[in-house]
Amino acid sequence: MSEHLLAAHDIHTYYGDSYIIQGVSLDVLAGQIVTLLGRNGMGKTTLIRSVAGLTPPRQGEIIFKGHSLVGYPPYKIAKLGLALVPQGRQIFPSLTVRENLLLPTSKLAVGRGPGRNTPARWNLESVQEQFPRLAERARQLGGSLSGGEQQMLSIARALMSNPDLILMDEPSEGLAPVMVQQIREIMRSIQSQGHSILLVEQNFKLAMAVADYVYVITSGRIVFQGPPNELQSQTEILDRHLGV
Repeated sequence: MSEHLLAAHDIHTYYGDSYIIQGVSLDVLAGQIVTLLGRNGMGKTTLIRSVAGLTPPRQGEIIFKGHSLVGYPPYKIAKLGLALVPQGRQIFPSLTVRENLLLPTSKLAVGRGPGRNTPARWNLESVQEQFPRLAERARQLGGSLSGGEQQMLSIARALMSNPDLILMDEPSEGLAPVMVQQIREIMRSIQSQGHSILLVEQNFKLAMAVADYVYVITSGRIVFQGPPNELQSQTEILDRHLGV
């Protein structure tokens, strides 16, 4: 796991005049699950949006698979091999499960950017094998699914684009403990199949269970970075910045 898949250097991102991300740098190595922790409103989602091109930084550089993302619109970033599982799932409630899954393969989304020469591992059949509950509900409308099923659908939809890196924003939000455990197992399974994950997560126990490397963000700045076991020993960081 030595290849730098994603490298963000000195990122500064604003919403209007509001200065949200204040000089953040982070790395994701190939095969890693990297977790971004922090209290609400500290800039975690904004950083995810900066990487995905939805809220481009005003300053700094983001390198993905050796390509600078400066000036890239979100659809071009996606074609390079990056997928987003957004906060709140954001599936299409009026489309069926099958239609939601097929969206990344539509005419508007087809095409693979530079460096995407490996065979596509995920298709409708393989995704439904990974998520048998979605196969059972293929004809149901997305809006009729439970919260946990919608989260599965959001993750499965991201896999349909065959990404190298998946950005996951609060995947356990609002889920029952048994469903949180399933999300943990899904992330581990995805990692074992060659995908890297940049995870934003409020559930400290879940985040620490899956992370290979951890960043803690406060008021748009990184205040800790290191392996999970090192964070566990930083009682001041845990108490002051995470409330743990």
